[in-house]
Amino acid sequence: MVNNGLANNLTKEYVLALAGNPNSGKTSLFNSLTGSRQHVGNWPGVTVEKKEGSYVSGGNTIRVIDLPGTYSLGALSEDEAVARDYIINEKPDVVVNIVDSTNIERNMYLTSQLLEMGAKVIVALNMYDEAKSKNIEIDINGLSNILGVPVLPTIATKSQGLDELTGLFFKAAGSEYNKPLIINYGKEIEEVINKLSDEIKNEAGLLERYNTRWLAVKILEDDAGIKNNIKKYKVYEKLEKIRNESVKRLESLWGDDIEAVIAEKRYGFIKGIVKETVKRQMSAEEKLTVTDKIDMVVTNRFLGIPIFLLAVWGIFQFTFTLGNPLADLIEAFFGWFGGFVRGGIQGAGAPELVVSLIVDGIIGGAGSVLVFMPNIFLLFFAISILEDSGYMARAAYIMDRFMHILGLHGKSFIPMIVGFGCNVPGVLATRTLENKRDRLVSILINPLMSCSARLPVYILFTGAFFSANQGIVIFSLYLLGIVLAIGVGVVFKKLVFKGETSHFVMELPPYRFPTLKSTFIHMWDRGSDFIKKAGTIIVAVVVLVWVLSSLPAGVEYASRESLLGQIGAFISPIFKPAGFGTWEAAVALLFGVVAKEVVVGTLGVVYGVQDEGLQSVIAKMWTPLSAYSFMVMTLIYIPCVATIGAIKRETNSWAWTLFAIGYSLVLGWVMSVLVYQVGSLLGFA
Repeated sequence: MVNNGLANNLTKEYVLALAGNPNSGKTSLFNSLTGSRQHVGNWPGVTVEKKEGSYVSGGNTIRVIDLPGTYSLGALSEDEAVARDYIINEKPDVVVNIVDSTNIERNMYLTSQLLEMGAKVIVALNMYDEAKSKNIEIDINGLSNILGVPVLPTIATKSQGLDELTGLFFKAAGSEYNKPLIINYGKEIEEVINKLSDEIKNEAGLLERYNTRWLAVKILEDDAGIKNNIKKYKVYEKLEKIRNESVKRLESLWGDDIEAVIAEKRYGFIKGIVKETVKRQMSAEEKLTVTDKIDMVVTNRFLGIPIFLLAVWGIFQFTFTLGNPLADLIEAFFGWFGGFVRGGIQGAGAPELVVSLIVDGIIGGAGSVLVFMPNIFLLFFAISILEDSGYMARAAYIMDRFMHILGLHGKSFIPMIVGFGCNVPGVLATRTLENKRDRLVSILINPLMSCSARLPVYILFTGAFFSANQGIVIFSLYLLGIVLAIGVGVVFKKLVFKGETSHFVMELPPYRFPTLKSTFIHMWDRGSDFIKKAGTIIVAVVVLVWVLSSLPAGVEYASRESLLGQIGAFISPIFKPAGFGTWEAAVALLFGVVAKEVVVGTLGVVYGVQDEGLQSVIAKMWTPLSAYSFMVMTLIYIPCVATIGAIKRETNSWAWTLFAIGYSLVLGWVMSVLVYQVGSLLGFA
């Protein structure tokens, strides 16, 4: 990064906030700036993801805050509220506004709002190479003069322009004041803004926190979040009175609501900027871009869904073709390591109980889960490529048409796609749905999407019985989850949540070649959660399983007479019609409610796997049909504890949470029984 004289004179930590539209390259810029020095959490008080990282320049640390991607700062969603409130309350040293150079007009709406707030802003014209390839000419100096802030071109995926960005950052951070952008909203509105501004100036508390003119505009727009924040001030009632009286007159004058009029004026200002500073020369051949040509095929009404299903099938073929040999090596390592540790601690004279805890419980349980680490990482690698390339947005677009036919909200498919990674963020992603009924339906069906935590169970059983067709069998389970989610959603929509479905408008970003750096960062962010879980929750649960397998004192380890065996024997008759009525299967499903990966860890402990390998034991104890039935049950039955908690938070209702638990358990039992009984009738038993 840049190392300039000004930076050398600064000693404090600086804060840089990244703000931009979705698909503007904001995440790529964040990754390029921070590399591996980043972490993910949640913003205080909400479940919106918070990404934070840092880098060093000229001996100074710059903390980078990646604000949620938004199109505006109207606070109509939690993402917008988080972004806006952070800028207002935390006052970062500089806000870098990432703008898609190929679509400046759309991106400038957020830019105009940032500048009206009076934040110190640097505009980064990202994807500048794509703009040039499309013959888009941007007058950077002219744009900078009109906006009154630095503007520079960047190509985040190639780390181009980042040194210049850091240099501008230090200059902007060192300046005392940034003159807010003033948009002329017309004589009538300006008069009301001035009246409100005059009253605001009488309140010292508001002057310290907000830009006066910006606050007046937000009050006029009836911004609920801002109004709620200023209710405690004495001047609030007078401001509200001026606003209400003025709006009544203005709306009768224009025949439209005041928010729409202000937005129209803002867009008019943006159109003027674009006309002055952006020129595009198009030849006849360029009217259809590469993206347009690809979309003619992949979003075709007849070909779209088959291509999507083919892409998902391809992901699994890729995952297992490359992952299985690596998984075999890890399994062999844990077999050797368990034997090595056993010999070492037995030679040291350790009691057999301690030997069993370490080897059978911790190493055997955690090792039986970690053996699937290559497959998990490869799955996330493939999904990241589809997301970064722009194809995943097309998947939601493709399914939108189909889901509307069924009476479901097309936008519901986005949380369903998120649920492939983990059901918890899938449930949280339903916040993007405006209609409460659509949102509740999406929450209830999301756990039916097969998350990555179920993948170790699938790999274990398909490796034992369907190794030649592993990708196809696992693909069938993912497809079953989608079909069930849509089917259950239709039933809920028809019987429980009657009402009209709102329409779905989605931006389709241009196709791009994913960068290896960005793809590996996404893969690690998601895959590392699997490792952390294996090292914490899963180890804790398998130790508990080991304890229950060893009690009461004197019983044979992991036998039917142990406490674990007794618990399993009590539950197991329920699953006999589904073909896996053994106590081992019952306790695996029971502990799998904590985390689905624990199903494999539990089986590893109760079967006392050592050198032989869990898949080999499974192949002797089960049949292909009972194995598939068990995987169907694992797919559908009770969500994990974390997902249950997310459902409770998002619905704010124990009734709906218990309903989600109950219906999924019944549906899982019914489907697994159907699979086994029908399969038996067809002679597959």
